[in-house]
Amino acid sequence: MSDFKTDINMNKNINSDVEEKTKRQSVQNNKSTINYKPEIIFISTFPPKVCGIATYCHDLIQSLKLKFRDSFSIIICPMETEDESFQYEENPEYRLNTSDAISYLELADKINKNDNIQMVMLQHEFGFFTEAKNGLLLFLQNIEKDIIITFHTVLPKPDRELKEKVKEISRLVKSIIVMTGISADILVNDYDISSDKITMIPHGTHLLPFIDKISLKAKYGFKDKKVLSTFGLLGSGKNIETTLEALPEIISENPDVMFLIIGKTHPGIIKYEGEKYRVFLHDTVKRLHLEKHTYFINKYLPLDELLDYLQLTNIYLFTSKDRNQAVSGTFSYAISCGCPIVSTPIPHALEILNEDLGIIIDFEAPKQLAAAVNRLLENEIVQEKLRSNSLEKMAPTAWENSSISHALLFQQFSKDKMTLHYTFPMINLSHIKNMTTDFGMIQFSKINKPDIDSGYTLDDNARAMIVACRHYELNRDESDLDLISTYLELIKFCQQPDGSFLNYINQHKEFAKQNYETNLEDSNGRAIWALGYLLSIKTILPQQFSDEADSIIEKSLSSIESIHSTRAMAFIIKGLHYQNSESNIPLLKKLANRLVKMYQHEKHKDWHWFESYLTYGNSVLPEALLCAWITTQDEMYKQVANESFKFLLSKIFIKGGIKVISNKGWLQKETVKSTESIGGEQPIDVAYTILTLSTFYKVFKDEKYSQMMVNAFSWFLGKNHLHQIIYNPATGGCYDGLEEKNVNLNQGAESTVSYLMARLCFSK
Repeated sequence: MSDFKTDINMNKNINSDVEEKTKRQSVQNNKSTINYKPEIIFISTFPPKVCGIATYCHDLIQSLKLKFRDSFSIIICPMETEDESFQYEENPEYRLNTSDAISYLELADKINKNDNIQMVMLQHEFGFFTEAKNGLLLFLQNIEKDIIITFHTVLPKPDRELKEKVKEISRLVKSIIVMTGISADILVNDYDISSDKITMIPHGTHLLPFIDKISLKAKYGFKDKKVLSTFGLLGSGKNIETTLEALPEIISENPDVMFLIIGKTHPGIIKYEGEKYRVFLHDTVKRLHLEKHTYFINKYLPLDELLDYLQLTNIYLFTSKDRNQAVSGTFSYAISCGCPIVSTPIPHALEILNEDLGIIIDFEAPKQLAAAVNRLLENEIVQEKLRSNSLEKMAPTAWENSSISHALLFQQFSKDKMTLHYTFPMINLSHIKNMTTDFGMIQFSKINKPDIDSGYTLDDNARAMIVACRHYELNRDESDLDLISTYLELIKFCQQPDGSFLNYINQHKEFAKQNYETNLEDSNGRAIWALGYLLSIKTILPQQFSDEADSIIEKSLSSIESIHSTRAMAFIIKGLHYQNSESNIPLLKKLANRLVKMYQHEKHKDWHWFESYLTYGNSVLPEALLCAWITTQDEMYKQVANESFKFLLSKIFIKGGIKVISNKGWLQKETVKSTESIGGEQPIDVAYTILTLSTFYKVFKDEKYSQMMVNAFSWFLGKNHLHQIIYNPATGGCYDGLEEKNVNLNQGAESTVSYLMARLCFSK
């Protein structure tokens, strides 16, 4: 370490002009936040270099760009050795030759001179920095920007030299990112690094839509096979021979097994050993007569093809013999594809796998591997349970969530107090279409697979019709007309001879008993809202749609008058407002007057609401009265709408973000100052709030409503207490709820339609 410090002192003259540095900082501090985006430079390997860290960094950057493109810019600095030179997608202005100590100093100098760069993200693997002695430490000592370093490997029980080197790195950076809790513990206990310096962000994984294994196996030529697989850059450390030695015993019980060995040989190994290891594996296959049960895919697969192979896999095998391998990208990808896993006990596996996700075996233990595989293959129900558990376990590690965790860290250390703007996804109706049969929209899903056993509801199909109408209004997509027709027919199907509606329909298209055990007033109200919205755009729709909707509403009028449910009346008011029929204005006013009387009865100094509690769908009440004012110009409706909405917003907007009333504990009048419940937040409540903000913005043109719409919508994109996405961009579905410690991953009709209602408030 003394030699390192001497080198540092010799090079301290680089960028030591205090006056110039002060001037640069002054310019940086005076930049306008309106037209200035801070830059973050990533120093790493990158594709086309074939290595796990290159793939990791590429995936992370792509996710960050998609998620936060208006918050900061990312520039790359590839790391290359003396004998490497790659062509990259973008021509990088910065490069680091890890073989040359001077290159580290030149890079630090160049970065220091760029006032736009606020932060340096460095991917660390000990093997990257061996050729130029102390090069990395020279760079860290001379750089004037904040540095975050990601340790892809954390070696336990270090010798004195390694411990001192890691401690010096820790001293020079703002934060060390590790990918497992075990790695964090090693840094604390073996290296004496303060836990405050450590951030744990799991290895990112890809979100995937549900794809049937049978169809994927047929596509790739493995029909009727039980597929085992492993993938990654081949080398002896993969220890694939353990699986080959286990295969005869596996085949004896499962003669239809096929083992896929996916991946080309590691370029570094090719350089020094050639294909020695692959030849050894082929020889082992011949020795054990496994030719009909093994299949080598000797190439670096494109991501979509790789994920297909993993999704058709019945069991993924991870047999690394490297005791110190902290984390594996291949392991992460496999478990995110829902693969049951049999793995050796590397820290990553020990932290994630348990009996509900897979099986841990000893290193180099073919008999244990054979027993584990046979046990899993004999029970398809267990395989499916493990698949479901894997998807649930890995959802928080999706690249979208990983990018949020990284962005929050950037924000924490940003000198300019970086503001994060969550990028809105494109409007995507694929999941709503996936959930819709020729009869209607199915009520629930298991993850993103429609659950036909759950049947249908009027509620979901009424809301879905509003989405289809709104989407057609914006895009004139002809396929929307088929959806509108389907949902309209289901609403008509639910209407009874007396004009009222039933709500619950089973998978056999029969009315369920639940209809006669539950108050259906809210469902009736939602039907009128949907029909009214359709009529508001009747000039662009086929005449038969509006004729049908008008007819259904007229038939329902006699049953509507007897409805007293607060939210049902609000939905009906909205529907009649959209219908804009002169003859139905008296009914609209009657219902609006009832809401006003309820408000006047409950209102007092600290409570401006219609009921003695705040529960679900609260925003629809002030919105309905504002709609009543638009229709009638009665100032009382406008006044109550304003007062009640202002009160509601004061309870659900906290520090610029939204936290709707939890269904785990409604907010009671007598405990008005208590909002302690965490979790139990439903997408429908956030969506209704956005709809109401949109209506208020259109009426009053107050920019605060527009900004609150954006902040509320960001809840779906990760601006919530878990910092996790609620909307799944891979499927177009929305998760069913935000709980205290997890997200409910099922993507049912209510949540998905609610998300789309909210998204369609923003036309672009």
